[in-house]
Amino acid sequence: MKIIGLDVGMKRIGVAVSDALGWTAQGVETIHIKGNDPRESFNRIRELIDEFEAGSIVVGLPKNMNGTIGPRGEQCKEFAADLNASFQLPVHLYDERLTTKAAERTLLEADVSRKKRKKVIDKMAAVMILQGYLDQQQ
Repeated sequence: MKIIGLDVGMKRIGVAVSDALGWTAQGVETIHIKGNDPRESFNRIRELIDEFEAGSIVVGLPKNMNGTIGPRGEQCKEFAADLNASFQLPVHLYDERLTTKAAERTLLEADVSRKKRKKVIDKMAAVMILQGYLDQQQ
């Protein structure tokens, strides 16, 4: 069963998908949100769930460095609950602390230009979130 991984932001949502065995995560795309509500992405997420025949979703949960959950984390928890209600699929939250920083560092080490980094950073963060979740399940 494949799993969709999401790095949820207010303007962009990075998307990754696992292989059928749940071993590896691959970047899929970045969904751009035109308004102020990330739920605008639900139609595209539905298409991706159907396309990849996903059986569950992992949403990155941004925690503070001390482990507490701030306003952004609460928004992600609400988003995850709405995903669960809309798609009737299991939705798991995964601690995403420092994944965007790690993704940026990886892209810098790969000598990816600033312009290209901006285009792929969210997708790369989604891969790191999903891969972390998959590794934790092994």
